Amino acid sequence: MERLSGSMERLQMPGWDFDQNELVACIAELVRLDQDWIPTGEGYSLYLRPTVISTHKFLGLAAPTSLLLYVIASPVGPYYKSGFDPVRLTADSGFIRAWPGGTGDAKVAGNYAPTMKPQYQAVQEGYSQVLWLFGDDETVTEVGSMNIFFFLVNKETGRKELVTPPLTRGDILPGVTRASVLDLARTWGEFDVVERFPTMPEIRDAVYDGRLLEAFGAGTAAVVSPISCIKYKGEDLEIPATGEITQRVWDEITGIQYGVRDGPEGW
Repeated sequence: MERLSGSMERLQMPGWDFDQNELVACIAELVRLDQDWIPTGEGYSLYLRPTVISTHKFLGLAAPTSLLLYVIASPVGPYYKSGFDPVRLTADSGFIRAWPGGTGDAKVAGNYAPTMKPQYQAVQEGYSQVLWLFGDDETVTEVGSMNIFFFLVNKETGRKELVTPPLTRGDILPGVTRASVLDLARTWGEFDVVERFPTMPEIRDAVYDGRLLEAFGAGTAAVVSPISCIKYKGEDLEIPATGEITQRVWDEITGIQYGVRDGPEGW
């Protein structure tokens, strides 16, 4: 709800400060009424997506004066039909998904439309997704429409760390699964959990040195998606997949969702 509200505010949509608890209660009632649409079986669910569109009565470039808020409810099946299927990425698209001062940290359709062409080109070249980079130092931002995580050995400290880009610059979407992975990993207390911008030269060097232990994307649909390769400057950098941490995150989050595991305090 907080992300929906923040995204509406970013687009100057009136009503962005709606009563979030009231909307949650409305969605609960919708689920109760449509409970027969909830599929059974592990991996199946009723996908819920609150959505807001402008219903402004005139054509023009201006903040809307009227809106329609609705909730998409769609039965969905398992994202992985036969276990994990590691994905191969390309960082050589030449396109930029988001930038500081833009809308990268908001859930808006305009973030996704420009990615269709580079995504199509990536598939044509034999890759599953685009790894989005930004800036002259080629910082890693996101993968496809997911947040990105690297599990590696820090070259300076020699310590293992789970790294993901921070939200401070305004070009990273604050994914709920991203937050869940960070919370879980910090409760384990087995390695450093770091929010910073890794660069592709750093990732390449970690692959060369054998310090990149695994990598995965994180998002609502897949929960986690293991990464087995990143194409960078024409070279395929192979990554071990599926890694132990990737599998553990999957087991923990899905176990909590199905009530067979206890989540961290406050979940």
